[in-house]
Amino acid sequence: MSLQPFTRVTGKAAPMLAANIDTDVIMPKQFLKGIDRSGLDRGLFFDLRFLASGELNPGFVLNQPGWQGASFMVVGPNFGCGSSREHAVWGLQQMGIRALIGSSFAGIFYDNCQRNGVLLITLEEAVLQGLGQTVSRADRAQISVDLEAQEIRLVDGQVIPFQIDALRKTALLLGLDAIGSTLQRSEQIKAFEHQHLKANPWLN
Repeated sequence: MSLQPFTRVTGKAAPMLAANIDTDVIMPKQFLKGIDRSGLDRGLFFDLRFLASGELNPGFVLNQPGWQGASFMVVGPNFGCGSSREHAVWGLQQMGIRALIGSSFAGIFYDNCQRNGVLLITLEEAVLQGLGQTVSRADRAQISVDLEAQEIRLVDGQVIPFQIDALRKTALLLGLDAIGSTLQRSEQIKAFEHQHLKANPWLN
């Protein structure tokens, strides 16, 4: 599957710094019943985004003018814990979230994001809290994430470097899922198969 490449993206960053936000909060179970991926943007953070009346909750950050249409979220530790539902990542994608910036992420959620082209950036806690305070002001919420340079750039000129695994970086830059990444090495795979069968002819 071809994914949207991630090179350099500029947009608003919404702060959501509570710890242990799980996948049931990100995508409640009632939105897992569909036979396709459509409409999951409505389910994203449903119980936080909407009031019991069905109206948008004006107190939720993604509903507030300064962060509407955010491309990024600055999140608290252990974001994405709980069940392994991939729908949570699909909902983030459909809402236009290109990257999550946090201090730690749940393992399965991390892998689901990678497979679906959502960049996860891990920063030291103190650096993350500083970034969270910055983007909590609507007039300073605009940031740029440059994956090639591995830098986050703030409106005040501050630059925050980040680390990422080289294979994950390449896949995101090229918009490749796991199958696409494997096919990039098709010649190496063929060469291995040839040598392996030559050394073990009884396998033919």
